[in-house]
Amino acid sequence: MIDSHCHLDHEPLYSNIYDVIKRSKENGLKKILTISTNSKSFENIKEIINLDEIIYGSIGIHPHESSNDKMDKKFIVENANKFKKIIGVGETGLDFYYENSHKDDQIKSFETHIEASIELKYPLIVHSRSAERETFDILNKYKNSDIKILMHCFTGSKEFAKKMMTLNSYFSASGIITFKNSIDLQETFKMIENDKILIETDSPFLAPIPMRGKKNEPSFIKYTLEKLSELKSKTFDELETITNDNFERLFFQK
Repeated sequence: MIDSHCHLDHEPLYSNIYDVIKRSKENGLKKILTISTNSKSFENIKEIINLDEIIYGSIGIHPHESSNDKMDKKFIVENANKFKKIIGVGETGLDFYYENSHKDDQIKSFETHIEASIELKYPLIVHSRSAERETFDILNKYKNSDIKILMHCFTGSKEFAKKMMTLNSYFSASGIITFKNSIDLQETFKMIENDKILIETDSPFLAPIPMRGKKNEPSFIKYTLEKLSELKSKTFDELETITNDNFERLFFQK
């Protein structure tokens, strides 16, 4: 299994990092991608990726942080090239639900990350909430630029998924698909082609059933994979192979 999106620099994971890594390995994780959300986060990630061979990282500014924290294209490209275990750009995108940052700042930051990812030929890790039309319209402008898109923790509508599929996007399923009230999302993931699906924990957030109420961690990824394999009418082992292969193709096939 591969956890394609978590936040090992967030508590309580960060202060228990060695135990978290140990439990991850005991539960069969082969790779973990820990995601940058701001400049301080990236500084921590540069250290975390050296703690174990299974850990990789990204570089980027979360849309919540985009009014108060900036990374220009030059900084992203230079640091991604400098640190070989940095393999993705983000998480970036648009969040108009909370709007913790001004919409214009979010859009400008998003476009900077898109352009950096295209230059690097790295996947773009996209967060989108209450901004489906704007997210698609911005990404669609770059459709002829060989952009590699990963819709992280996808919870969007079936219509949004269909539009993003025209951009050859990948979609990551989180523990949300295990929730009883996620029927529409479960139906959407049934529709998405198997070769475009990844899994993630988004830990320490969004613990899956049966771990609801606990702080999430990468070792809980198995519950999301179990539910997804049920939805896709595949065995656990079959879907593990599929999602692992998808991750390897997206992040390591140039």
